[in-house]
Amino acid sequence: MSSLYALGVGLVFVAAGTVVAADGAQLIAREQAQTAADLGALAGAAYAVGGAGGACARAAVIAAANAATVTACHLDGLDLTLTVQVVTGAGAAEATAVAGPLRESP
Repeated sequence: MSSLYALGVGLVFVAAGTVVAADGAQLIAREQAQTAADLGALAGAAYAVGGAGGACARAAVIAAANAATVTACHLDGLDLTLTVQVVTGAGAAEATAVAGPLRESP
């Protein structure tokens, strides 16, 4: 009977470890998506003067270098809003970032 008890306890630890590992992998995917969105938005905003085409193209290059896919890119004046998606074994994660010139507070 004690063998079955030990087996049951072992299975509980394995299941708990699997859940913790999956949560950790999803957290890493979210952080990777946010990093790709931040860097892509910053890079794209540097090209905002040339228009949305050039800014979004540059943002997509940087996002792809960070293993992300651009799902939306919008230029409003000199502010670039970029949404990216990262797909990992733990699932997909999406993040949005906005970058533009510094403005003084009123």
